[in-house]
Amino acid sequence: MYPKTRYLLAGDRAIVLEFGNEISKEVNLLVRKLYYSISKKNIEGIEEMVPTYCSLIVYYNPQRVKYSVLTKKIKELENSITEITLPTACVTEIPTLYGGEYGPDLKFVAQHSKLSIKEVIKIHTEKECFIYMLGFLPGFVYLGGMSDKINTPRLEKPRLEVLEGSVGIAGKQTGIYPIGSPGGWQIIGRTPIKLYDPQKKFPFLLKSGDYIKFYPINKEQFKEIEKKIDEENYNCKVKPYGRV
Repeated sequence: MYPKTRYLLAGDRAIVLEFGNEISKEVNLLVRKLYYSISKKNIEGIEEMVPTYCSLIVYYNPQRVKYSVLTKKIKELENSITEITLPTACVTEIPTLYGGEYGPDLKFVAQHSKLSIKEVIKIHTEKECFIYMLGFLPGFVYLGGMSDKINTPRLEKPRLEVLEGSVGIAGKQTGIYPIGSPGGWQIIGRTPIKLYDPQKKFPFLLKSGDYIKFYPINKEQFKEIEKKIDEENYNCKVKPYGRV
């Protein structure tokens, strides 16, 4: 965390507000509070904002608002950032089929961690993972909170295709591929849940500041959930964070 927020130019249409250079909930909280505060104000000229681990990118139209005017308004909001109360975080439960054709690298993760496959699954599903940010792919969540016990390096040679819904591990991180793409994460399972649907008014299932919790399912349950999703007859279980 910096003693003072850094305001950096990113071309002639964007400002980067840096709160620090570390991945921590404390820094990320400041990012989300300012993002929330600016969103509520509907400041003239702002076209888009992108919150990250420890910074906030503000895209604006210089023909509608001057840089000096915009930064002044943002700094005024930043001065009262401690007074901001964010909406209650929630936990979305993510059903996941581990191993086999759905998780081809699960065995390697177990061997690397010197654990059994059952132990890896237990560890991966026992914690709620914090969503720091979305990026890389539409709806791809960058998560914190995975146990170091199953910390596993990326693949030496990335795959040309990783299927939508694949759940992977890369070092200290775990995540879900929202669409099919090349990728170098260790794939340990797959979820039928769609994290990104461009046809919906709100295309992203998850958002930063919330949590997800994986839970294991079998192949029959996977197919059943997949069918319900195709029929638009399925919703993930969601609960307020901290509630049993």
